[in-house]
Amino acid sequence: MTMEWNAAEYEVLAAPMTGWGARLLGRVGLRGDEAALDAGCGTGRVTEMLLERLPEGSVLAVDASAAMVEAARGRFAGDRRVRVERVDLLELEVAEPVDLVLSTATFHWIHDHERLFGRLAAALKPGGRLVAQCGGYGNISRVRAVAREVMEEERFRPYFEGWEDPWNFAGEGETRARLEDAGFGEVEVWTHDEPTGFGSFGELARYLKTVVLGRHLEALPEGEDDAFVGRVASRLGEEGALVVDYARLNILARRVA
Repeated sequence: MTMEWNAAEYEVLAAPMTGWGARLLGRVGLRGDEAALDAGCGTGRVTEMLLERLPEGSVLAVDASAAMVEAARGRFAGDRRVRVERVDLLELEVAEPVDLVLSTATFHWIHDHERLFGRLAAALKPGGRLVAQCGGYGNISRVRAVAREVMEEERFRPYFEGWEDPWNFAGEGETRARLEDAGFGEVEVWTHDEPTGFGSFGELARYLKTVVLGRHLEALPEGEDDAFVGRVASRLGEEGALVVDYARLNILARRVA
């Protein structure tokens, strides 16, 4: 089931993801006339940067969230170079294959990476490139551990019976193998740490609520969201730092002709 997002809040808080997208784009040499796919476009902030590099090109921007798609459509209203569609990446089909697939902070929300990479390969022209970054092995391990402890507190425990971890934080080796099995070559995969700090308890809690703990909050009844997020943020602060401990998995690959 697709998680819905608060797109307005995400737009305000998306500086970390936008920064990752900017650095990701810095690794891509472009002519400027390519057809590109932004896989998991969110509100379109990274899509906007991609368009700046494609004055004669086009972008198909897709996301599984209705709220994100609505926000992105509003951002690009009137720009004929962009088409925004609501798409589950595991069901992705394109009318015409593209030269480039770009993705930031999306793949870790998808459990079936074998199918995902197969759909992305099918969307690319022979020789087309996949350039992506997502949460990798060890991502937000400290946040996850604290959240699990809070889930076990008497107030919250009944709501999390049978709850399943929503993420797929894959490692480098398994990702490389899956990409090659899907038809990619020239594969480069590496992980780097990206700790992201916050200036106050309130800033951290707001970020966790919007960006990190959405699946947790879906399990809670109305009125318990802020209490749960507040406990997680408080525990993180008690342990010494208002930091989300990101570990980013980077992917560069080319579809084999």
